[in-house]
Amino acid sequence: MSEIQRKIEASLGVGAAKRHIPAWMVWLAAAAVAGALAFWWMQGAEERAKISYITESVTQGDLTVTVTATGTIEPTNLVEISSELSGTIVDVLVDYNDEVKAGQVLARLDTVQLEAQMSVQRASHAAAEAQLASARASLLEAEADYEIVRQLDARGVTSHTNLVTSQAALSRANANIASGQANLDLAQAQLEAQEAVLSKATIISPINGIVLERAVDAGQIVAASLSAPELFTIAEDLAQMELQVDVAEADIGRISVGDMASFTVDAYDNSTFPAQISMVRYASDSTDGLVTYKAILSVENDNLLLRPGMTATADITVASYTDVLLVPNAALRFAPPQVVEAETSDDNGGGGLLKLIMPSRNRNETTRNASDSTLWVLRNGVAVEVEVERGDSDGLLAIITSSELSAGDQVVVDMVEGN
Repeated sequence: MSEIQRKIEASLGVGAAKRHIPAWMVWLAAAAVAGALAFWWMQGAEERAKISYITESVTQGDLTVTVTATGTIEPTNLVEISSELSGTIVDVLVDYNDEVKAGQVLARLDTVQLEAQMSVQRASHAAAEAQLASARASLLEAEADYEIVRQLDARGVTSHTNLVTSQAALSRANANIASGQANLDLAQAQLEAQEAVLSKATIISPINGIVLERAVDAGQIVAASLSAPELFTIAEDLAQMELQVDVAEADIGRISVGDMASFTVDAYDNSTFPAQISMVRYASDSTDGLVTYKAILSVENDNLLLRPGMTATADITVASYTDVLLVPNAALRFAPPQVVEAETSDDNGGGGLLKLIMPSRNRNETTRNASDSTLWVLRNGVAVEVEVERGDSDGLLAIITSSELSAGDQVVVDMVEGN
């Protein structure tokens, strides 16, 4: 009996009774196993033959690289107007969207108490003026007395004591003039301070602009003891706006002042607005561990379509290329899998007839590491690896340089197996 026949009988589990099985049955079983093996192999070959590649064409054209950032539209100059005084609002003279001029009255506070204090200061100022006038009159009298006594003393008609007394009176008169002048200056300063306080009871616009917010009504009490309340918000010029966007730290190195951009807002889905970077701030913002930097874009808004607070998405142009060779980024990420056939067997050398004749089709597929320096090109139905030099990318297409590629070549971006 041959060695293979003994192994077949052992795998069939006939044991000691193998001498009772006819030989033709053993060979019949072997033929059945061989047929199964052939069928298995043919099935695997058919599956392998069904691998197909998904390709895209290499193109020659232009590429624009942009950085995308989101932010809000704000006026270039926004003034929040408060009240330095506490009191009751008696008049509100403007409303939302009103155009105002610099110096225009926006609101007034009740000034009854302030006017009374102003009257007191005016009276004090008048009293100081009168006191100074009296001191000046006393000075004239003292000067005349002193001149008479001096002449008499020169002729020896009067005593020297009278001369000293007259001279002291003149000095006191001069001192009273200085004191009266100081009191008048103090009264003048207090009067001007009270006038300034009274003027603050009238809320005026410091700029030409449009009223965006009005947070006060007539009869409302304003308390400015702790913090100045914001009564009005005025935008200086809505025709000149700015877009403040947050740029990720990974992209901040690619943008600079002067870069052109375009942006969209939800209010006008089919419109694109131009802008230009006027400032990139050095200070950073961090939200949930994400670091961003603020970029300011100048925006023309002559038709006043854009409004403060609108959310905008901007595409900032950071690089432009013309007449370059382009491939999809997916082609640079593609790498065909490597298939490794593995044979398994029973530790005791058993496993039955099928394991003896038909090795297991365990296939361990491992994907090759994709490389930015190579891609796969389909030539005559076969994927061929080609070396390239990669350039800039807009996220979808990448610039490549290669002497082995030209426009129209089909690069592999994916593959389908067993369909």
